[in-house]
Amino acid sequence: MIIIMNKKIRIIVIIMAILVITLVVTPIIYVQVNKIIYADRVIDYLLEEENYTREEIESVEGVWGIKLPSFYAVVTFKDEPYVEYVYFAHNEVLQFSYRFTAEGKEKGITKSDLKHNDPLE
Repeated sequence: MIIIMNKKIRIIVIIMAILVITLVVTPIIYVQVNKIIYADRVIDYLLEEENYTREEIESVEGVWGIKLPSFYAVVTFKDEPYVEYVYFAHNEVLQFSYRFTAEGKEKGITKSDLKHNDPLE
């Protein structure tokens, strides 16, 4: 009887551990996968719609933010390393804004100096 109870307790503990691990890991995987998806959408948009080449793009990073929308991508171009362009990639991809890095602010870069700014923002 004691052996049977120990097996039942072990099974319950194993099931509970699996549930806890699943509840912790699922949101982490969700966020990481969505960051990759949004970055890929923006890359495809830049290459196919905007006709950039891979050589012109320094980086595209998917971001999970606190504010809405929660997922977006930050793009840096090789010829403008001091500017980060923010793109939304929900239903359609669009450039939302830009921001200067600390070095860009020090160099005195202004909106009129931007090479990749979409004026429709």
